[in-house]
Amino acid sequence: MKLLIIRFSSIGDIVLTTPVVRALKQQLGAEVHYLTKRAFRGIVEPNPNIDKVYAIEKKVSEVMADLKKEDYSHVIDLHNNLRSAQVKWGLKARAYSFDKINREKWLMVNLKVDRLPDVHIVHRYMAAAEPLGVQYDGLGLDYFIPPEDEVRVGNLLATNVLAPQQEVPRYIAFAIGAAHNTKRLPAEKIISICRQAGMPVLLLGGPGEAGEGQQIADAAGGQALNMCGLFNLNQSASIVRQAYKVISHDTGLMHIAAAFGKDILSVWGNTIPEFGMSPFYPEGVDRNTAFEVRGLSCRPCSKIGFQECPKGHFRCMRDISEEEMVKELQDI
Repeated sequence: MKLLIIRFSSIGDIVLTTPVVRALKQQLGAEVHYLTKRAFRGIVEPNPNIDKVYAIEKKVSEVMADLKKEDYSHVIDLHNNLRSAQVKWGLKARAYSFDKINREKWLMVNLKVDRLPDVHIVHRYMAAAEPLGVQYDGLGLDYFIPPEDEVRVGNLLATNVLAPQQEVPRYIAFAIGAAHNTKRLPAEKIISICRQAGMPVLLLGGPGEAGEGQQIADAAGGQALNMCGLFNLNQSASIVRQAYKVISHDTGLMHIAAAFGKDILSVWGNTIPEFGMSPFYPEGVDRNTAFEVRGLSCRPCSKIGFQECPKGHFRCMRDISEEEMVKELQDI
């Protein structure tokens, strides 16, 4: 049996498909191929449960000829959009797709009518593969870091005033980025958390967060180190894996942290955990503490996010208590 899994983006969503990948490989012994975007190839390729990766820049026509040669028996569509529909139509293989619950999300965002199923997206992904005879194994998410991308955090901190000693101290990994500003804490709150954390805070993000990260580090009184833009995703994942605790907005590094079973302080602004995208752990494990402002009539204002608060007050983030977050950080 040769299968093609489709998930083009983004970081967190791809990580959340790994239980499906694992089930198809380990329960069926299938040959598993994965179609994604080139930007995310590095997340998928190290996974030993995936036999071959196809990646596109923009159009599925870039790989369709090669995909047709594979003669897949089944396609598992975990993106369910126009691009994935083109792939399914072109391959003519038996296909299964996951339910995006767009109607339920629209009702919640626009009318504040809650018809959202109490089902994590991982289980909705799994439902697409269940007709093949697989089931969720209870083992949570996978994330595999190539050996060359492992970061020696002890060496990193030993050269910095945060931790001049030889042993690796406890530190907090703080993923300060997010795709949209309404999913991010204001910088002044991040600075306040760093100042009170009681241990080094490593700020993680891409090149787009480098400037803000440096401003935060400069204002944090020597308690934070700006790592934004210095490491690739797998290297950032290595820093997350070695952290004492992880703070993250609703973004990809949050799901990577869950894959490593980390204690997470997840911060929710315009989106809500009820969309089914909260940190996902193995069965019987929950090491996530969610920080959100409940009872706001305008929340959620989007299933994705905005560059600025549509109402102008940004209470969903501004009203989050950094003191409560610091208390959770220091709770052993």
